[in-house]
Amino acid sequence: MENNYGGYDQHAFIADFYDFTYNRRTDIDVTFYVDYARQAKGPILELACGTGRVLIPTARAGCDITGLDFSSYMLAKCREKLAKQPEDIQKQVKLVQGDMTDFSTGEKYALITIPFRPFQHLMSVKEQKACLNCVRGHLEPQGLLAFDLFHPYPGRLLPSPEAAAERQDFPEFELPDGRKVTRCSRFADFHREQQINDIELIYYVTHPDGRKERLVDTFPMRYYFRYEIEHLLELCGFKVVNLFGGFDNSTFKNDSPEMIFVAGKK
Repeated sequence: MENNYGGYDQHAFIADFYDFTYNRRTDIDVTFYVDYARQAKGPILELACGTGRVLIPTARAGCDITGLDFSSYMLAKCREKLAKQPEDIQKQVKLVQGDMTDFSTGEKYALITIPFRPFQHLMSVKEQKACLNCVRGHLEPQGLLAFDLFHPYPGRLLPSPEAAAERQDFPEFELPDGRKVTRCSRFADFHREQQINDIELIYYVTHPDGRKERLVDTFPMRYYFRYEIEHLLELCGFKVVNLFGGFDNSTFKNDSPEMIFVAGKK
């Protein structure tokens, strides 16, 4: 199954809508990553930095950070947002277009982060290992890797009429150009033997002149289980330092919504 990294470099509309969609998402994940960045004694690398939702607050916290992303559209939005920041904050940021499974920045980092589940766009063990090996090669000896995944709930991952039906994710929002957008999502297909579900994100757009548009982003998303990730990290030369069940640093439990791994080199 070919990986399209969530369609972020295939559809310009995803970058156009991204911040307006996720500005309703709680900032607790931003706080989590910024806190780790403040504790890091050195530069930071954020993989799949997107429009800078986490990266820019990290720079505002006084940290030097490099952001890497596969999507030219997302990086363009990030540059637009950075251009509105004070000059001293702009100087703390480098942006690089690249693949999280095969990159070389020529630098070492005290902290590498992969916020908001981009690791789940890596379909194969080969890709997953390639990403983690690249990360390990870019970490300082005492450096840390921090990334989050959703904690899979089997009932939601199995075929059902409810899972296949469109459901609205977010309230309608309005863009500066007057377009009004509502986003829905659905599971389009299930591949249990691969631990992959095909996701559809559907954007209903109403233009100022009344014209309506339906835009669809379809992509595969890999889901993982706890010990699968622990074994992957071990295989790639890492040790788990912390495993949290939420961005409030809560203990990972049966009903935790997240799996947030913090790992260092063995």
